[in-house]
Amino acid sequence: QVQLVESGGGLVQPGGSLSLSCAAAGITFRLYTMNWYRQAPGKQRELVAVITFGGNTNYADSVKGRFTISRDNAKNTVDLQMNSLKPEDTAVYYCNAEQAVWPKHDYWGKGTQVTVSS
Repeated sequence: QVQLVESGGGLVQPGGSLSLSCAAAGITFRLYTMNWYRQAPGKQRELVAVITFGGNTNYADSVKGRFTISRDNAKNTVDLQMNSLKPEDTAVYYCNAEQAVWPKHDYWGKGTQVTVSS
């Protein structure tokens, strides 16, 4: 069975840092584009960061320069380093695996809560 498990969420003060991790099982990890999404109450789910199977990255404008996505294909993990956190970063963060080739299967983790508050 396919499993994506996020960890590292918690409570942090504005300006602080937090690192999230996602461990994948049941997929050929190196063939998947990995994404981090987030969703705050009353808001649409938002794509935050992308790292392709080839290691190319992309970020939402709202987090560019503050967040860094990385992957370790040997350990089947993808991380999201979050710096200079703002209250508007508060959300449930989800790990998503997107197959790079047809039929482009897509899988989701259960999410981890990140709260930025003083």
